[in-house]
Amino acid sequence: MDLLMERLCLFFLLYALYYLWKLVLQWRGQCCYMLAYECFKPTEDRKLNTDSCAKIILRNKNLGLEEYRFLLKTIVSSGIGEETYCPRNVLAGREESPTLEDAISEMDEIIFETLDMLFAKTQVSPSQIGLLVVNVSLFSPAPSLTARIVNRYKMREDIKSFNLSGMGCSASIIAIDLVQHLFKTHKNLYAIVVSTESMGPNWYCGKEKAMILSNCLFRSGGCSMLFTNNRGLKHKAILKLKYLVRTHLGSNDEAYQCCIQVEDDKGHRGFRLTKSLTKAAAKALTMNLQVLVPKILPLREILHCLIVRKTKTESSTREALGVGLNFKAGVEHFCIHPGGRAVIDGVGKSLELSEYDLEPSRMALHRFGNTSAGGFWYVLGYMEAKKRLRKGDRILMISFGAGFKCNNCLWEVMRDLDDDNVWKECIDSYPPSSLVNPFMEKYSWINDEYLSFVRLEHLKF
Repeated sequence: MDLLMERLCLFFLLYALYYLWKLVLQWRGQCCYMLAYECFKPTEDRKLNTDSCAKIILRNKNLGLEEYRFLLKTIVSSGIGEETYCPRNVLAGREESPTLEDAISEMDEIIFETLDMLFAKTQVSPSQIGLLVVNVSLFSPAPSLTARIVNRYKMREDIKSFNLSGMGCSASIIAIDLVQHLFKTHKNLYAIVVSTESMGPNWYCGKEKAMILSNCLFRSGGCSMLFTNNRGLKHKAILKLKYLVRTHLGSNDEAYQCCIQVEDDKGHRGFRLTKSLTKAAAKALTMNLQVLVPKILPLREILHCLIVRKTKTESSTREALGVGLNFKAGVEHFCIHPGGRAVIDGVGKSLELSEYDLEPSRMALHRFGNTSAGGFWYVLGYMEAKKRLRKGDRILMISFGAGFKCNNCLWEVMRDLDDDNVWKECIDSYPPSSLVNPFMEKYSWINDEYLSFVRLEHLKF
């Protein structure tokens, strides 16, 4: 009997050691390092100030005075500055009849320029890339965009490529989530993620207010990123992915419909943003933080918040969003997707963030506009250009997207970051003394006579 007990104890001990060893191996295979990223900066001839926006609006003969005033008011109060960039076909006056070539050339310019810079900076050869993920929501050609990249750089035959579409502004985090999951089963891999959006062929030419908002907010931009799970390259990494949580409310009809591509009653295709969007965003953020907060904040902070709630009455919404939690106990920097001023203000208020915390997202929106899934990396670039990022710092990225989705993740800074990037030439002028649009007063008195006059003047050219 004693011998049998000894053998059973030995068996369970060996089994426990084996199980522990499997956990160690699993843990060792889960690292996801970012080695570098490159944001796209269009040429100066594509800059779009408020006056240029007004002229583009004038070309839309479907708009009346009410819609014209609404658009101008939206533009001047959007938080977007005078140096964002517009698609070439829109600047050329061909927004109503874009071609396939317009769409392809727009993608080629953004994707190939950022990849060329990324390969040059890292000295990693395209032939070394084992995983490629491209996310563009509104354009999915055949062959795919990943195939165009593989063909351009003559990448290897066994590359694993994924083309994501329809994922919205949070697609960048979804692409990274895909990468980190594949890293668990493939060792010592290089991965490329390309995040951008097809703006030119998707310009809305109708008059529905809920759909024309997208024309006011979205601008040209994009980013390419290089990742690896090779621990031997840890010393070259700039960021390490710590946690990533995805929340999807697609089963809720109201949330599903709040941000959707449709045609209006005249057959004009566009992106409809409804009043339910803020409600869906608040609910998705609430659910996401309930999972993410225990992972990123120390236990003492969570316990403190629970004790405070026992003695203080708060609304259920504010409680659910985590008001009372000190997020800075586990996070040094906040990278909120620059989807619009209301998005940044809303998240800032919910998490009780300071203006210093919100500055990178506000400045990315002001300088580059909402560049959809690529927007995160302009915010990160601002932090780096301002020399805010130091080894050991943690960055919380918060994003929303059609579906409706909320995807958030936490990064750890692996070394002090102060590399030159897309902000190099203008960072000294940021933040500006004021974000008030200089054209605010100019467009405050628009009337029918003025609208008819400027349209006639515009037609002369």
